[in-house]
Amino acid sequence: MIRARQLAFVLASAALPLAACSPADKGTIQSASAGAPAAQAPAKAKNVILFIGDGMGISTITAARIYEAQKRGETGEENLLSFEKFPNVALVKTYNTNAQVPDSAGTATAMHSGQKTNIGLLGVGPDTVRADCLSGLANPLPLLGEEVKEKGLALGIVSTARITHATPASVYARSADRNWEGYIDPAAEQDGLGCKDIATQLIEAEWDVALGGGTAAFYGQAAGGRRIEENADLPATWRARTGGTYVTDAAGLSAAPMDKPVLGIFSSSHMTYMADRAKGEGSSEPTLTAMTEQAIARLRSDPDGYYLMVEGGRIDHGHHAGQAGYALEETIEFARAVQYAIENTDPEETLILVTADHSHVFTISGYPRRGNDILGLVVPPEGGGEEVGDVSTALDEKPYTTLGYTNGPGAIANMAERPLPETGVDARQQSAIPLYSETHAGEDVALYATGPGSDAARGVIEQNVIYDIIRSAFGWN
Repeated sequence: MIRARQLAFVLASAALPLAACSPADKGTIQSASAGAPAAQAPAKAKNVILFIGDGMGISTITAARIYEAQKRGETGEENLLSFEKFPNVALVKTYNTNAQVPDSAGTATAMHSGQKTNIGLLGVGPDTVRADCLSGLANPLPLLGEEVKEKGLALGIVSTARITHATPASVYARSADRNWEGYIDPAAEQDGLGCKDIATQLIEAEWDVALGGGTAAFYGQAAGGRRIEENADLPATWRARTGGTYVTDAAGLSAAPMDKPVLGIFSSSHMTYMADRAKGEGSSEPTLTAMTEQAIARLRSDPDGYYLMVEGGRIDHGHHAGQAGYALEETIEFARAVQYAIENTDPEETLILVTADHSHVFTISGYPRRGNDILGLVVPPEGGGEEVGDVSTALDEKPYTTLGYTNGPGAIANMAERPLPETGVDARQQSAIPLYSETHAGEDVALYATGPGSDAARGVIEQNVIYDIIRSAFGWN
C-alpha cells in the first residue's frame, strides 16, 4: 500500500510542471529547445504607489464595503471597495520581532526597509534598545525613501495622520523611538549624542511631496508648537534650503507651483476625521483623495518615475476610540483615493499596492439579516429561528449591535448593568474588556495588487516582503 502511494506521488509530481503550463507556455518551452528566443522578462514598473490603510483589517474592509453601499441605499453585502477588484491578493503576517500583536512603527518599517523590527522602532533594527540614541545609530536599516531618491525617482509621502507619525515617518526617518516626533525628551538624557527628531529628519531629507498633519512638531512655543526651541520654524528652514513651497490649506496646495517641492501641513495634530468634516469641521483641509490627486499630478512629471506612499491614518484612530462609524468613514475615503489613482495612472507602468499595517480587535457578530444596518442593532433574518420580535437580544434581554470590539473605552461592567447600545456614525461600540484605548489585533491583513509586478502578491507572506515586491517591480534586484 505504501509503495503504491509513493508511486502515485512520484507520477503526480512528475506531471506537475506540464500541468502547470498553459498551451502558450508549452509552446515556448518547445521552441526554446529548438533555439528560439527565451520568454520576455516581466514588465517593470515606472511608478509604484503603496496605499496603507492604518488598522484596516479584513473585518474593517468587510464592514466598510457594506457601509459604502448602504449609504447609496443598497443592501451592501454584494459591494466591493475599489481595491477589492484588483487581480492579485495575498495575506500578510504582521508580527514585530518582539511582539505578537504589532504597532505601526514596526510594521511600517518592515514595508519600507525589508526587515522586521521591534515594536516602537523606526528604520532601525531589532538589536536597538528603545529610546537609546546610540543603540539606534548602531543599527540602521535601509530606507526605501532614500533608495528612491538615489535612483533618481520622485518621492511622495501623504497621510491624514501627523506627517511625523509612525507610518509616514518610516519612508524617511530612523529613530530609536517613534515618539521622538518633534523633540527628543531631555529627561531621556539623549541630547548631543547625534540623534535627530523625526520632524528635523523630514526637513533634511530629499523628497518632492509631503502632505499631512502635525504642525506642532515643526514650530516652537512662540508659534504655538511643541518644539523645545522657542522660536523654531522648520518649514522656513526647509524653504530656504530647497526653494520649495509650504502650504497650510487646500487652497494653498492647489495654487502651489507644480515644478517645485511642496510641504503641506494642514492641522496642529492629526487631520480632521471625515465624520467631523460632514459637520463642518476642518473645511480648509484637503481630503485624502485631494492630497493623492495633488501628489500624483506633481510626481508624474519626473521622467524616471516615482514612489508614492499614501496612508489613511485615521482609520486606526477611529478604532482606538471604539467608534466604528468614524473608522468606516475613513476607510471609504481611503478607497476613494485608491479609485482616483486607478483612474489617473497608466496600468501598464504603475504598480498599485493596497494593504494595512495591522488590524484591530473589531468584530462583525450576531446573525443580522441581509441588508441590516451595519452600524445598527442586530435584527435577525425571517425564519432565522429566533422568537424575539424586532431585534436579537442577549442573555440580559437587551439588544446588541452588529459591530463591536473585544476591548476598548466602550466596555461594560457586567451584563446586568450595561446600558442600551448606541447606533449610528457617532456611536461608541460596546466592548468586553475595559481599556482607555482599543488595541491592535494580530491576525493577517490583506495585500491587494495591480499593475507590473503585482503577480508577486499571492499566498501568505511576511510583511517585509512588500519591500521586495516594490524593489523587484522597479527592476532593482
